[in-house]
Amino acid sequence: MAKEKKISPQKAEEQRAYNEYVKEVTPTHSLPKNMAKAFVAGGLICIIGQGILQYCGSLGLDKDTAGSWCSLFLVLLSVVLTGFNLYPKFANFGGAGALVPITGFANSVAAPCIEFKKEGQVFGIGCKIFTIAGPVILYGIFTSWLLGAIYWIGMYFGVF
Repeated sequence: MAKEKKISPQKAEEQRAYNEYVKEVTPTHSLPKNMAKAFVAGGLICIIGQGILQYCGSLGLDKDTAGSWCSLFLVLLSVVLTGFNLYPKFANFGGAGALVPITGFANSVAAPCIEFKKEGQVFGIGCKIFTIAGPVILYGIFTSWLLGAIYWIGMYFGVF
């Protein structure tokens, strides 16, 4: 049988006080509230995107070209807001609603670029620019390749 270690009353009191302190300083989060914030943040991005699409359509651009301009403007807006340190505050409020769309991806490329610019062009920006977005790009491309290969093989054997 394993011996149980006896804890001194002083240690037990310290542990209890520490646990109370951790419980006091640990922020509590409301899942419904966070979901509502994400919905609002993502919805705001979608409203801005839809406004850009409508405006481009009113200029006579076709749907594909308007979509390209919409993506371009949303990325530009995200990078500019990241540069002024406003997008991180928006992302902190909106959570996944701000981080999942294309604007969040642009922020994840721009933020390390701004943060590490003091380390120089090569070792700062060049090495750190894709620290956040790099895995997304890597696994996105790999998954696309894998699914394309599965589809190609399926087409070859008449499965699809």
